[in-house]
Amino acid sequence: MALTDEIKLSYQHGSYLTRLIYINIAIWIAVRLAAVFLVLGGNEDLSYIDWLALPASFGQFLSRPWTLFTYMFLHYELLHILMNLLWLYSFGRIFLEYHQPRKLLCLYIFGGISGGLFFMAAYNFFPYFRHAIEFSRLLGASAAVITIVIATAVYVPNHVLHLILIGPVKIKWIALVSVVLYVVNLTGDNAGGNFAHLGGACWGFLYMSLLKSGIDLSARSERFFDRLFIWTKPKKKLTVEYNSGSYREYGYNRSKKQQQEEVNRILDKISTSGYDALSIEEKEMLFRMSGKK
Repeated sequence: MALTDEIKLSYQHGSYLTRLIYINIAIWIAVRLAAVFLVLGGNEDLSYIDWLALPASFGQFLSRPWTLFTYMFLHYELLHILMNLLWLYSFGRIFLEYHQPRKLLCLYIFGGISGGLFFMAAYNFFPYFRHAIEFSRLLGASAAVITIVIATAVYVPNHVLHLILIGPVKIKWIALVSVVLYVVNLTGDNAGGNFAHLGGACWGFLYMSLLKSGIDLSARSERFFDRLFIWTKPKKKLTVEYNSGSYREYGYNRSKKQQQEEVNRILDKISTSGYDALSIEEKEMLFRMSGKK
């Protein structure tokens, strides 16, 4: 199976966690390639990123309101995107053990929006930032990711993660330490980012606290984001057709029926464990059957 086919199939059949990771990586590659071609062409001005990053100035934001959405998928530095995707993958998998994928997607989007609003509010409210407001920008998935971290910690605070060089740690302590670090660094080099992190954390805490009491803040928006992030043809259940006619066709039809049962088993495995849980042989079979339809 070609790499492009593998990626396409993984995106189509993967969870929203997989899709969010792919989208972030794809945008990062596009941004870095654009920078390479511009620099090689003698133009070192990377101001095109400003059209996707969220400005601190309300006046600038009004001229590019889409940035409240695009900034949460935008990265430039490799370490930045690696750290964000590592956190997203680790806590996203835990979240999906207890909740539907649509809720993960809504948490990410609304958490990112909340973080962006906190960022702009801080720069326009506190005099400390007035000298930097016109040239400050926010980019990265950190606010959206910390939303998922906090929401997961509120729902299953005693779930244990095994951290490198540290060992087993309950995620409630990871969440608490993260929030404390954001607060004590509100006047540091990444002050705007820390305000955004706190905005995402507040949304994650509010959303999950209300959800535990029976109030789902994302119920009406789940289907909207569901359509927005599919970006592929609607999934159709794979079928292997067979004719139940003559006795001479029995062996052929039996083979087709067995193939259908195997496809159904693979689709059930995707539903419960995700596309990444498939073996190489199962992925190959799913790809072959997709190509026949």
